[in-house]
Amino acid sequence: MRIFRSFAQASLLLTATALIGCGSTTTSSTATTGEDAATSTDTASGTDAVTAADTTTTGDTTTTGDTTAAPKTIVAIAVGDPQFSTLVSAVTAAGLVDTLKGAGPFTVFAPTNDAFAKIPKADLDALLADKAKLTAVLTHHAIAGKVEAKDVKTGIVTMLDGTDVLLTVGKDGVTIGAAKIVKTDIQASNGVIHVIDTVILPPADIVDTAVGAGTFKTLAAALTAADLIATLKGKGPFTVFAPNDEAFAKIAQADLGAILADKALLTSILTYHVVSGKVYAKDVKAGTVKTVNGANLTIAVDGTGGVTVNNAKVIATDVIASNGVIHMIDTVVTPPK
Repeated sequence: MRIFRSFAQASLLLTATALIGCGSTTTSSTATTGEDAATSTDTASGTDAVTAADTTTTGDTTTTGDTTAAPKTIVAIAVGDPQFSTLVSAVTAAGLVDTLKGAGPFTVFAPTNDAFAKIPKADLDALLADKAKLTAVLTHHAIAGKVEAKDVKTGIVTMLDGTDVLLTVGKDGVTIGAAKIVKTDIQASNGVIHVIDTVILPPADIVDTAVGAGTFKTLAAALTAADLIATLKGKGPFTVFAPNDEAFAKIAQADLGAILADKALLTSILTYHVVSGKVYAKDVKAGTVKTVNGANLTIAVDGTGGVTVNNAKVIATDVIASNGVIHMIDTVVTPPK
């Protein structure tokens, strides 16, 4: 299936902006196996802090490529590099020092001080003071397992916080979420660090992601009228084939008004656009799929990778949310009578 990255990346940027403003996802080969995953004991934080031992230098370098001495832990490397001072403060405030000094291995996408400086000071201060949100943000910068630059491929990866992010390998370099990777393969004894130029924030839920995209105003109004907001803000996961505003505009105004006024009919139509589970573009196959409505959708895949859902064309894919994924469609689909 063709992935329309401009939409997905714009949605990610809008999500990040919304999260920052309140102070606070095709699994590729970069996804690691269970044996690499961090255990629950790894993530227990307590009152750990950076100690003097973390700042001890051994003369080794931490530039891209080989080191001249045994590598230090991820924490020790960050402490010894002035460009990560804000990151070190954040890791300490979140109680994650012991985790990132643990055996791992971890792959950390480390924001520089300049990356943190892109966040308004008041919002950054609020984030640093909110341990739960700060922990979610920081664990959204790490992957269980060691993934070096040579192993990176375009795809969706799952971060330590459990949410997904789009990683893109392009002619101009590699991006993860809204961040560009500016330096790679800083080797640590318990993993590897890649430096990024922007703080990447966890995705919002399906409803907030759709609202933030700015192209689903009618859908948002319909979900509100059908009292489905709480459902699609729930744990899920859900896959939503979301009609954009232009799709709803194809319906005659009088007919659309009648649908919006009939809660039972509206609920039936909206739930016909939702599938239980998280299905990314790479996993979509031709056939039928049962919706939350109970009726089936018919999925067709053409020879060029284009996808239709009943009579609707999928025009953008893999818009990641914390509780699922959105695929944009150009026509409202209606359940069989």
